[in-house]
Amino acid sequence: MTMSELEQFRAAKDELFAHGEESPLTDEEKKDFHGLAYFPENPELVLEVALEPFAEKETMQMQTSTGDEQTFERYARFTFSVDGQAAALTVYRDDEGQYFLPFADALAGHETYGAGRYLEPLELEDGKVFVDFNHAYNPYCAYNEGWSCPLTPWENRLKVPIRAGEKVYHVDQE
Repeated sequence: MTMSELEQFRAAKDELFAHGEESPLTDEEKKDFHGLAYFPENPELVLEVALEPFAEKETMQMQTSTGDEQTFERYARFTFSVDGQAAALTVYRDDEGQYFLPFADALAGHETYGAGRYLEPLELEDGKVFVDFNHAYNPYCAYNEGWSCPLTPWENRLKVPIRAGEKVYHVDQE
């Protein structure tokens, strides 16, 4: 049986966390690390969406997990549906123009990381963006409080569950 592209991506990430220099895990945590927990691949949450840019571009300070602030442009909004329920998220841009999508779903604090997960939507040629929630990941501060991570703004806290991507991390997970 061959691994899907997503399974290969996840295996490479687990390898990085277990052995990589860039891993957010401490050396002690790496000894007992057996991989991250993920939702099963969910094709319903692979989207090509049209962005609705805000008329007024607004620069905002996003609070971080360590009390610092990071500057982002509040760029655009998109709408989508999850299990028949409408949802909307705001896409931000960093100072290099890269898209940044922090979000927290209805499972935050239980099945997913309480402070939210991240995605970087990819711009497509037709003006839409590609958003694959199967690649939603926890910020490094979910694994190690030494990292400073932007906290999900209130406007990106969804009332719907996003059952795709990484689940909450537990040090003792197998």
